[in-house]
Amino acid sequence: MPRTARIAPQGFVYHVLSRGNNKQTIFKDEDDYLAYLDILRKYKEKYRFKLYHYVLMANHVHLVIEPSTQGGALHQIMKGINLSYAQHFKKKYRYTGHFWQDRFKSIIVSNDEYLLACGSYVELNPVRANIAKEPGAYRWSSYGANAYGKKDDLIDEHVLYGTLSDHETFRKEYRKFVQEMRRKKEGMRGEMDRKRIYGGEKFLAHVQKKFNLAAVIQERGRPKKESGGKSKK
Repeated sequence: MPRTARIAPQGFVYHVLSRGNNKQTIFKDEDDYLAYLDILRKYKEKYRFKLYHYVLMANHVHLVIEPSTQGGALHQIMKGINLSYAQHFKKKYRYTGHFWQDRFKSIIVSNDEYLLACGSYVELNPVRANIAKEPGAYRWSSYGANAYGKKDDLIDEHVLYGTLSDHETFRKEYRKFVQEMRRKKEGMRGEMDRKRIYGGEKFLAHVQKKFNLAAVIQERGRPKKESGGKSKK
């Protein structure tokens, strides 16, 4: 069966997930993480997208990016990044076969408090995975740049800076926001599962209507049966 076309209109922020095939390890040592960041930097310069949040986990990658109208589309950006890193890995480890698990997953994100929630979801990944007690303790993440202003040439000025008085105020508020999300939502576990659009009701309605796009990926399988043996339509 042919794949359905990916709907990724310009002018939106995206939460992107790329996972190793069969959840296999995609970063085996420090040089692999550094190689991915170099590739990310290369394609950021080529396609001029903005990067607000990221985390590199052992078997998957999260990016929160905003393609520009003057640069490449989302599919071009991710094709370049994923193909280049797969080539690096295959050459280094003499690996053959599928490297990434199918296509990358992308979610359209509203550029308001939902974008902050998405960023905290991304940067809390190491905490949810029990490999770091605090998001700032994990090296391969944008949390240090967003929460403390640590130097990271990959991270752009956040789209929400303009809503606060200055960068330091933003960082302080972001740290509080992340900790609140961690306490209230168990690190936002499951927050992004099966979503295609992430935002408030008005944003969901606007995107769904304009692009005829469901807000949630439908579950696979047969319809559930109603009592009496009849299936729902």
